Amino acid sequence: MTAFDASLFFTTFTTVFVIADPAGNLPVFMSLTARMTPNERKRAAWQAALTSLVVLAVFAFFGQQILRLLGISVASMQISGGLLLLIVAMQLLSGREEDPGKPGATNVALVPLGIPLLAGPGAIAAVMLAAEAAGKGVGGVLACVAAVLLVHIIEWLTMRFANPLNRILGEGGTIFLTRISGMLLAAIAVQLIISGVTSVVKG
Repeated sequence: MTAFDASLFFTTFTTVFVIADPAGNLPVFMSLTARMTPNERKRAAWQAALTSLVVLAVFAFFGQQILRLLGISVASMQISGGLLLLIVAMQLLSGREEDPGKPGATNVALVPLGIPLLAGPGAIAAVMLAAEAAGKGVGGVLACVAAVLLVHIIEWLTMRFANPLNRILGEGGTIFLTRISGMLLAAIAVQLIISGVTSVVKG
């Protein structure tokens, strides 16, 4: 089948978009980049989106082989991703988040924004299933690629224009948003861990 698979495109786009939740992750992005300059925040936006895109592309094409080679289950990825996000959430709640400008600081655009927040276990599993559904047909492959690419363009645009919102909130609003983001991120992390543990128990 060489015709563009519109049904697969819509299904893949909707699934990955809902899981990635660009609007919902915006407060977390602003909190983690609060100490950055506007230019640094713009750079972090495309770095996070690009990191997520590369990770999902790799798993779409080689996901089954990677998991089989390393003996890793999707449940294990959910639990480990949840633990990583929980650590970040605790830092946001305690106000001890790492300053990305200091020597040796982790690039938050890569971790935890790119992975596992945008390219988390759910999104990885979704693109792996979409790639399996596409098979080797050109139309299916094009649909999957277009859907994932469109999601990341939206993610980048959402984070790219976070600067005006940051100016409106000011320092006090940013601190408040950071604490709320920490609570939400902790809830997401716990849910990931619960989902992973439930999968292991059922399996």
